[in-house]
Amino acid sequence: MDQKDMSINPLTEKGAMNHPVATNPMNNMSSGSAVAANRMHPMSHDTGHHPSAGHHINPLNAQINPHAMNHPVVKPVSHDMVPATAHSTLINPRTSNLVAARLPHRRGDHHLFLTSDDNSMMKHIEETHIPDGRDFDVKPLVHIIEEIVHRATPIAGHVHGAKVQEHLEALEEKAVPHSGLTEILNYLAYPIHRISMEIICKCANKEDAHSTTMSLLHSLSTYAWDTKVAITFAAFAQQYGEFGLLVHQYPTNPLAKSVAIIMELPEIMERRDVLKQKFDAIHDLIDKMLDVTKCIIEFRDIQTSHHQYAITQELEMLINTAHISTAAYWTIRAAVMCAAMVLNLIAIGHEYISSTSESWEISSLTHKLANILDHLRKVLNLCYQKIEEKRQHDAFEALLRLLRTPHIDNMKILSILIYSKDDQLPLFDGTHKRRVSLDVLRRKHVLLLLSDLDIAPEELFILHHMYAESKTQPNRPESNYEVVWIPVVDKRLTPWTEAKQMKFEEVQASMPWYSVAHPSMIDPAVIRCIKEVWGFNKKPQLVVLDPQGKETNNNAYHMLWIWGSLAFPFTKAREEALWKEQTWNIELLADSIDQNIFTWIGEGKCICLYGGEDIEWIRAFTSATRAVANAARVPLEMLYVGKRNPKERVRKNSAIIQVENLSHVVQDQTLIWFFWERLESMWHSRTQQDIPGETDPILQEIVTILSYDGSDQGWAVFSRGLAEMTRGKGDLILQVMRGFDRWKHEVTDITTFVPTLDRQLRDLHSPHHCTRLILPGTTGHIPERVVCAECSRPMEKFIMYRCCIE
Repeated sequence: MDQKDMSINPLTEKGAMNHPVATNPMNNMSSGSAVAANRMHPMSHDTGHHPSAGHHINPLNAQINPHAMNHPVVKPVSHDMVPATAHSTLINPRTSNLVAARLPHRRGDHHLFLTSDDNSMMKHIEETHIPDGRDFDVKPLVHIIEEIVHRATPIAGHVHGAKVQEHLEALEEKAVPHSGLTEILNYLAYPIHRISMEIICKCANKEDAHSTTMSLLHSLSTYAWDTKVAITFAAFAQQYGEFGLLVHQYPTNPLAKSVAIIMELPEIMERRDVLKQKFDAIHDLIDKMLDVTKCIIEFRDIQTSHHQYAITQELEMLINTAHISTAAYWTIRAAVMCAAMVLNLIAIGHEYISSTSESWEISSLTHKLANILDHLRKVLNLCYQKIEEKRQHDAFEALLRLLRTPHIDNMKILSILIYSKDDQLPLFDGTHKRRVSLDVLRRKHVLLLLSDLDIAPEELFILHHMYAESKTQPNRPESNYEVVWIPVVDKRLTPWTEAKQMKFEEVQASMPWYSVAHPSMIDPAVIRCIKEVWGFNKKPQLVVLDPQGKETNNNAYHMLWIWGSLAFPFTKAREEALWKEQTWNIELLADSIDQNIFTWIGEGKCICLYGGEDIEWIRAFTSATRAVANAARVPLEMLYVGKRNPKERVRKNSAIIQVENLSHVVQDQTLIWFFWERLESMWHSRTQQDIPGETDPILQEIVTILSYDGSDQGWAVFSRGLAEMTRGKGDLILQVMRGFDRWKHEVTDITTFVPTLDRQLRDLHSPHHCTRLILPGTTGHIPERVVCAECSRPMEKFIMYRCCIE
């Protein structure tokens, strides 16, 4: 065959390939032996008479210009349909801002620009872009395109058939109404038809894929990138849909059958095995085209939604790195390629079915768009991350301003802190087990209970007890408050799982007060406020809002632990007033951990609280102390309070003490925990008062008891009434009790027992000591200076890691 009889594949990027007809053995058959042999390739150079096949008209040329039998195809005369060559020297003076501020290519973008020729090509692509400022929401159009291309698939293999069905089911589930479609088609229906005709014309006029794509870009120069892609995609979808509709209907519809016969479609469809491969490849490419198109639209939405997104310079520069023009070019080129495959299949039938040249092109384009899609999604994720950061920053600043602004009631503040979407009831009533609105909190004092999902059962038990106690007499002024649990869960750091949902529901069900219906109602800006402004750091916290929504205390937890509802309205002023009325006595120290204490006080008995873990010391101490009390004829009651975080050893000690009748014990281990937590709360509350630690007798006593718990020894506190108290370490106090014979003459009656014991302990006090004050690492406020309760000198600060397994 002569070189002039060779034709060039119009849609390959580089080089030339043999024309499929040239190697088709059917060309050697007689004119009547096969109809398929008489069909002409739409890209053929020969538009005249064929010597062996009779007079045939190129069907695509005829469609464009029925009179062009032996003449070149007439080019369109519309100014916006001028071929690429007419525009090749134009330079766009108003290139897109996406081009003007282009950033250097990042690593990983090499798949977008491979050579200097590609860079030059991209420059020509961007020069075609002369937007006139019109903005179209093409999402309804893309939704219709998606329906068409998935429903129109003529033939699909089992795998792709399942994918098509999955896509269709997803579309039906979305049930997106075609709102806005009619309006947008009023503007874009003609451009879609025009581009469809141009694609047919370019294919018939044997132009390659790049030239055709560039011509389309010139025709669509005034539109935004997403609109260019949507118009071209719609033009292809129209052609693809018409072909698919004919394939689906010709077996049953007489009209479709007649049209199909003229197009020799039944004979084409006989080769279903080969066609499946071709349409599976087209389907893969279409999927990538849809995904890239949606990404391009998302970028457009970000840039045009000024009311929703603040387009900062940083965000604009980030969008520039997405190379939207590149993505648009390759998506349009893919649409051109797919359209050419369908047109060639109609035009030359069996010869084209046997051709594999375009299959490689389709596969290459699919891979190309997959890389582009991956890059676009990465940049989109970065954009949304920046947008969310800006939104959260603005929301945080707005929240701070709102907290500083006076209000008539607390509704505005609460509605910001607890955000309800779609008019959902935002609160869960733990007493009645139902959803309620924020109105139940209107003009009330609100205590926001801040905690994570791991709030200790002991804390819930004590809070439950205090809350129930406050509601027994609802008409009391100190009962006029409500508690709302706000779970502090930052889902940006840890994903929300089914296990966390179950944990949340479990904790919520155990609370009799109000709680947020779901953690998703707490905005990240509120989480930031909770952590940065209110100082939340894992340990539960109570933030107090007055009836006007003003924050009056960023942590009333310690007040509630020390005084219960008597601390109402839980303000800093109330805390200061309560401390001014307070003295160090057994009532402050022990409170209600055992109801017998108030009975013993009323009976005028001496009371001994003691703790520690060494059961041998406990036996020796209780035995010696009981002997002293009997000898001095002093009515004495002893109560074992264990250690902080009571574990198995404390439980065993309590059991032994009861069996051996050594003393009373705190029956509920939770109350032992509360005794130490409350003592720690006293320390925190007292250190925030404007009283120097060296001259604060209450703080010194609190530190002393806490330091006893930090040691490995036992300890004891003795008291009579609300005035007399003394305390000592285990070894020292045991020594005093065993030496009772030396000081028994000083004890004349019950009124002299505690003062005499105090003098004996002070006389035996040694200047050599090692006092340890251990506080949990999540306590929040830690003063820079803490003085020793033994010698009043500043204590050194260490960091301790402890693991206690019993």
